[in-house]
Amino acid sequence: MKRVRFRDPSGAVRTGEWLDDDGGTAGDAAGTAEGQLRFADRTYDPGEVTLLPPCEPSKIVCIGRNYAAHAEELDDEVPDRPLLFLKPPNAVAPPRSDVPLLPGIERMDYEAELGVVVGEQCRNVDEADAMDVVDGFTCLVDLSNRDDQRQEQNWVRGKAFDGAAPLGPVVADPDHVPADASIRLRQNGEVKQDSSRSRLFFDVPELVAEITRYLTLEPGDVIATGTPEGVGPVAPGDDIEVEIEGVGTLRHGISAP
Repeated sequence: MKRVRFRDPSGAVRTGEWLDDDGGTAGDAAGTAEGQLRFADRTYDPGEVTLLPPCEPSKIVCIGRNYAAHAEELDDEVPDRPLLFLKPPNAVAPPRSDVPLLPGIERMDYEAELGVVVGEQCRNVDEADAMDVVDGFTCLVDLSNRDDQRQEQNWVRGKAFDGAAPLGPVVADPDHVPADASIRLRQNGEVKQDSSRSRLFFDVPELVAEITRYLTLEPGDVIATGTPEGVGPVAPGDDIEVEIEGVGTLRHGISAP
């Protein structure tokens, strides 16, 4: 099943089911995606509702340099343990939204990522039990302000600004997402990132176990598992699509400051 949050034509916020078996076009910004949204005994066309982030995280725990090829393109190495940083709730942006560039910043980059949505409050989770606390998977874009990221160690300006984490459009049950699920990002229709979940250096159970050694994860929290190679700059007017096999497609735009 794929769960989706949306605002219906009356303005009510609903959590329903995305009725689309292939997961290929969920959340298309034009509202022309195949499938429907179902809440209770009513169905909606995607074009007649406002898609919301599929969960409401208290925090997003992000993983840096978790693909060897991405570390290489940064002229760096994969760390010997997961490199962690945080994005706060204000960073979350819904599907179909336009994220404004920061004024005075010369370079902001896209980074496509598989998002792991936490299903229950948890701490000190063993790797063997990690998938028991996972509610599902979603698409995420880690928008990065490179100007400030290069100048600070905690990356607040570089990673935690408003709208820095477009998220959605659905949470797909783990069984829907293959172990080698493809992860692609298209910028204005052109493929820029093309990789697979199987190329994660630290896999999902390792990440859950490592993170929960240090902090409590809450229901709805998200782990952003890292981005593959091919990151690049965004510009006003860009259309960004992240497609993850078994989940669907998250689409958002980039606007001027």
